[in-house]
Amino acid sequence: MPPQDLVVIGGSGLLALNLISRATRDVDVLAAVLDGSMVTVDPLPPPLRRARDTVARDSGLSSEWLNTGPAGLLRFGLPEGFEDRPETRRFGSSLTVRFASRFDQIHFKLYATVDDGGPGKHERDLVAVGPMAGAPSPLVPPSSRQTGEQRHQVALATVPSTELPDPGPVRGLSTGAGLALVEQDPDERVAVARRSPA
Repeated sequence: MPPQDLVVIGGSGLLALNLISRATRDVDVLAAVLDGSMVTVDPLPPPLRRARDTVARDSGLSSEWLNTGPAGLLRFGLPEGFEDRPETRRFGSSLTVRFASRFDQIHFKLYATVDDGGPGKHERDLVAVGPMAGAPSPLVPPSSRQTGEQRHQVALATVPSTELPDPGPVRGLSTGAGLALVEQDPDERVAVARRSPA
């Protein structure tokens, strides 16, 4: 099989970066890298499909353990600068995996939370990744044990939807589940908020 260079997102990527500890049943492949450009992996190229099937057979896994569902995000669009942020790891001479950065995973997990219709594993991953580094989850109401700064951060995260800034292309999809991406800057600080009822 020729060397493979894959871009991975989702739970397996979060596990590889030590950002979560929950189990996952598949590896979400966003793309392959060919001549420096990301290309779709849906359908999987025959050599990769054969390797996937061999691993599935030998390990007792579903043949869907290598999931190309996220490949559709290439058509939809990726967060600006995505190509510059993956953490690249090489496994021998035949496999390179580019794991999406924490910053980009937050975008993908927000999208997945909305796409799934709300609470579930993707929302739990958002909380675990800690979208507001060092702050409690904005998805949980403030408690009396939080510091004034923590209560302020949570309060900022629960503003009415009419007061949220323009959400942009990824964030604009968040209205259905009541989540919104409310801050993004070059230092990779991102806040995810539950919108309060209008």
